[in-house]
Amino acid sequence: MPTSDLPEISWFAALCDDDHEFLGVPDPALESSWEHCRDIVLAADRHGFDGILLPSGYQLGIDPVAFAGGIAPLTTRIRLLLAVRMGETWVPQLARQIATLDRMCGGRLDVNVISSEMPGERLDSGPRYRRTIETMVALRTLLDGEPLSSHGEFVDLELEPPRIRTTSGHAPKLYFGGFSDDAKDTAARAADVFLTWPDTVDAVGATIAEMRGRAAAYGRTLRYGLRTHVIVRDTEDEARAAAARLVSRLDAATGAAIRGRSLDAASVGVQRQAALRESSDGDGYVERHLWTGIGRARSGAGAAIVGDPDQVVAMLQGYREVGVDAFILSGYPYLDECERVARLVLPRLPHAPLT
Repeated sequence: MPTSDLPEISWFAALCDDDHEFLGVPDPALESSWEHCRDIVLAADRHGFDGILLPSGYQLGIDPVAFAGGIAPLTTRIRLLLAVRMGETWVPQLARQIATLDRMCGGRLDVNVISSEMPGERLDSGPRYRRTIETMVALRTLLDGEPLSSHGEFVDLELEPPRIRTTSGHAPKLYFGGFSDDAKDTAARAADVFLTWPDTVDAVGATIAEMRGRAAAYGRTLRYGLRTHVIVRDTEDEARAAAARLVSRLDAATGAAIRGRSLDAASVGVQRQAALRESSDGDGYVERHLWTGIGRARSGAGAAIVGDPDQVVAMLQGYREVGVDAFILSGYPYLDECERVARLVLPRLPHAPLT
């Protein structure tokens, strides 16, 4: 099978203090640090994942751009998916940073565009996404090596591109996720890969069908990615027991406090994850292999695929059949589960980086 027909399978680096053995129970050994996050990335590289997401937070964790600069020369094959909040860094400087990082990792850099408010900022959805679109377009122009002529609400510049270029000479792929109308329009107009969060296969398929129509209205096509947790064990019973253990020390007040700390805690996507959780059964399952318990202590992607290796792969294949091209997987604790998913899942599902 040509590599262009294979799904991309990535892992997740715990840069935002969200690594746990038991959800809601802080563990100093799992706090975000250079050493801990480095070990996760190098394990994912060693175990054969195609990419790894370096997420962005503020109050919690460490800076992804600085971290990417440190980790890039230590990796050998894995692609770095760098989360960048649009508007946080002046566009010409951001273009130069991205081009430099891309050079440092030999052309293995992609960008995950974040459109949340800045820390301490209050900005309505409309102008926030207008800022995001202007920044994405300007960033792509400069990274494609073209002069920038932008006279928008947020980016007002006449500027030559920086001398430093990416390895390819073009902008890296821009991944983007969001569920409001403004977010979906932004993705349709300016992204390369639209990311969605865990949901039923039918719901994910409906989102992809909608986004295909939105992109077509702009004369564009997108690729599609799914960000989800995975709990895989040799048997389904063992996987369900591992899921139950993960939340066995979590109380409702602690979970609510954790969810409320995120900058996107009130977003449409987070509300959808909450609705999915509320529709689940008494054990948190909305479908036999889709468990929403993780969302009790996480504001973002709040569900996990749970099962034995064949069941997990069947779920991933189901998402593939409705249009998913890429998966960003994770599991708690990240380092242990990186090895487990690589051993039990990756050999059963041929994969390759998106081209």
